[in-house]
Amino acid sequence: MVARQHQKNDSRPVAGVFWMLVTGVCFVGVTVLVKFVGSRIPAVEAAFLRYALGVVFLVPMVQPILRAGLTNRQVSLFTLRGVVHTIGVGCWFFAMTRIPLAEVTAMNYMAPIYVTIGAALFLGEKLAMRRIFAIAMALLGAFVILRPGFRELNPGHVAMLFTALAFGVSYLLAKVLSDELPPTVLVGMLSVSVTIGLAPAAILVWVTPTLNELLLLFGVACFATAGHYTMTLAFRAAPVTVTQPVSFLQLIWSVLIGWIIFSEAPDVWVVLGGVLIVSAICFITWREAMLKRRQITPLEGQTKL
Repeated sequence: MVARQHQKNDSRPVAGVFWMLVTGVCFVGVTVLVKFVGSRIPAVEAAFLRYALGVVFLVPMVQPILRAGLTNRQVSLFTLRGVVHTIGVGCWFFAMTRIPLAEVTAMNYMAPIYVTIGAALFLGEKLAMRRIFAIAMALLGAFVILRPGFRELNPGHVAMLFTALAFGVSYLLAKVLSDELPPTVLVGMLSVSVTIGLAPAAILVWVTPTLNELLLLFGVACFATAGHYTMTLAFRAAPVTVTQPVSFLQLIWSVLIGWIIFSEAPDVWVVLGGVLIVSAICFITWREAMLKRRQITPLEGQTKL
């Protein structure tokens, strides 16, 4: 009881909301810069350069990884996570050049729903009726965004379905490994494995990037790294029930930026579908907090680049 009261007193909701707002700005910055890179550079090469240029941020993680003494089982799990995350990152970069910014953002919110389903299937989480209802609402949201039969689906939409699924699997594997290893090892190993995983495909389709494209992709690496760091600060400052809803402002920002900068007219169906998905994730998060479960549903951003 004393420990719980102490934790409650330590909560700083204003700071948590602030850092989650900064996190949202960082992740929107990632999508905007990737959009500016465009399609001249193949998606898999752009993804590889994003990770390769971010190697400088891995330097502090080298020693923790070497000291971790990874077992064969852990190496296998890291390899599997690297493979699925590589697929997700490649599909995400491809989708960014094919469909509007708001649709990429909205569909990426499906990753936590896949995590909830996977946690029930593989981690023994109970799939109560409220979770089934939330999953159904999120799937309805995805259907509203895609509207199959009512409009032509772009390959980018298909890529985003695979992106969300891949990031969901990656997060579940991270959940398993996080019980055994510190976060620095998880982040470092993911970056290394994805860089290695993307390299062969990037070489096959290599197009020499311009200095401007390299600077933009280095900016992507900086924003992504900063976003994950500020998200950690938000977690430390306030409960997930406070910070989770703030992260979904990214959808509004994506709609506005896509409209103002990239002339992507707002689509009311995309916004409606995104709201349904967001509401489902917020409901699951709120119920888990009320029942004091171990957090399974991740924040949007935890399953990202």
